[in-house]
Amino acid sequence: MKKIILTLLLALAALAAPFQADAQFKLGKALDAAKKGVQAVTLTDDQMAAYVKESIDWMDTHNKVSDADSEYTKRLNRLTEGLTEVDGIPLNFKVYEVIDVNAFACPDGSVRVFSSLMDIMSDDELLGIIGHEVGHVAKRHSKKAFKQELLTGAAMDAIASSGNTAAALTQSQLGSLGASLMGAKFSQKQEKEADDYGYDFLKSHGKNPWGMVMSFEKFLTLEGDSAQKTSYFNKMFSSHPDTKDRIKRLSERAKKDGIARPEETRQNNAD
Repeated sequence: MKKIILTLLLALAALAAPFQADAQFKLGKALDAAKKGVQAVTLTDDQMAAYVKESIDWMDTHNKVSDADSEYTKRLNRLTEGLTEVDGIPLNFKVYEVIDVNAFACPDGSVRVFSSLMDIMSDDELLGIIGHEVGHVAKRHSKKAFKQELLTGAAMDAIASSGNTAAALTQSQLGSLGASLMGAKFSQKQEKEADDYGYDFLKSHGKNPWGMVMSFEKFLTLEGDSAQKTSYFNKMFSSHPDTKDRIKRLSERAKKDGIARPEETRQNNAD
């Protein structure tokens, strides 16, 4: 009888072994993933800066950057003269000559404006957009969004397994990070904070903050025409149906500050 019981126990143990091994494998994967998550969460500012630089360098290499003597670059340099830093972060500006209508700012202060956006914006409107993007940098929204991409995106495994050193990323991973910089979307609260900071930033540097209102108004005219909607419009406004409220709030603020709305006579590349 004892032999029969022993035989049954051995048989059951043999049947259970694959399930135990599978459970241990799954548990091991879960623990490994958790470990990676902990490592990723503890990214230092220096590591973040290294990934941002690598990503923006990749973007600058894989998009046509306007030459120093191009009309786009001359115009952008003229408009951003004196805008050298924000909250201790140095600013640098470049134009991408691409057909997409967009602009974005990186945690390191790199601001990239697309030529097609410049084509449809007056000087004041363009400055309004730049002020808003700088606001995302100053309020660390861009940094938070980029860190989230590092924790959840295509490069997560490489970064998590690299420990205390910056991981060597593939072209595909860099492209994914670059796309996250270009297409980052922010919450309604963050957009409001960027509006307010951008307004103050432009005003403190002698630029007319009405440009922010005017740029919103221009994008609002595109809202009803899906064929005319731009990437920048979708990024800034698609999840925030309060565009008119933002226009009203900033307009009232400018009026209260006694700032006159500029005439819309300086269009595109005209000097």
